[in-house]
Amino acid sequence: MARIPEVVLSSSTGQRRMPIIGLGTAPESASVVSTKDAVLEAIKQGYRHFDAASAYGVEQDVGEAIAQALQLGLVASRDQLFITSKLWVTDNQPHLIIPALKRSLRTLNLEYLDLFLIHWPITAKPGKVTYPIEQSELLPFDMKGVWESMEKCQRLGLTKAIGVSNFSTDRLRKLLSFATIPPAVNQVEINLAWQQKKLREFCKAKGITLTAFSPLRKGVSRGNNLVMDNDLLKDIAQAHGKTIAQICLRWIYEQGLTFVVKSYNRERMKQNLDIFDWSLTEDDYNIISRIYQERLIKGPTNPLLDDLWGDED
Repeated sequence: MARIPEVVLSSSTGQRRMPIIGLGTAPESASVVSTKDAVLEAIKQGYRHFDAASAYGVEQDVGEAIAQALQLGLVASRDQLFITSKLWVTDNQPHLIIPALKRSLRTLNLEYLDLFLIHWPITAKPGKVTYPIEQSELLPFDMKGVWESMEKCQRLGLTKAIGVSNFSTDRLRKLLSFATIPPAVNQVEINLAWQQKKLREFCKAKGITLTAFSPLRKGVSRGNNLVMDNDLLKDIAQAHGKTIAQICLRWIYEQGLTFVVKSYNRERMKQNLDIFDWSLTEDDYNIISRIYQERLIKGPTNPLLDDLWGDED
């Protein structure tokens, strides 16, 4: 069973430690393995961080897997697991946040989360989850009021840490101007074809842990994958005797970042943990710096909001 390094979340209750690697649980129609079975298998392999969201519709499966893992003795206690969930945009209003978190906790059958994130820096009319979100459904985003409610969630003990997702440097700077509890985490797209150097430097300076989603640039069908189909990365992988996925994850780890990777395949789960006893070379970095940069996840709205991303890369 793998031993995964951890980072301390600076603004968390009790200096909560988060495993570097998390298993993403966003639904995937092609998967023949249930989320519950995948989480159980991941726990057996050493995964301890599981990244969910109310919008994913998997919180019940994750909760059932946790309960079964405890029953089977795969983990000694709930405290050995790190569970993240996210606030969907339809609940992104100050008076709806605590009820939304409590609803997630009931679905997960947990007393607390380890990390609760604002999923996107926008607000939509209350109602069912849809994606993409029509711009006609959007409401003004009260960042200050929303964050005050997020802080209350942490003070009430409903979550050990709070953070954001898909926040640019501009939005983080605004949030930090009034936050009493700074965001512990910003979860954003980072991969070798979208390296986010400016955001990485900003978050490091502010003590905000960056978590990369889509670290292998998977999850959205847009033709060739600029990472997994990259001939330059194939050469690097061959030289190290590793897979392209392992090269990608090792690069993220060497940047001091955390990441959530989505694979329900048992062997790939194992491979994704095998990134800690070797290193990339200076030549590897020179090659990686030449990879064409383009954001994969363009945004959640239809049509896209031009100003959603701020001034990243």
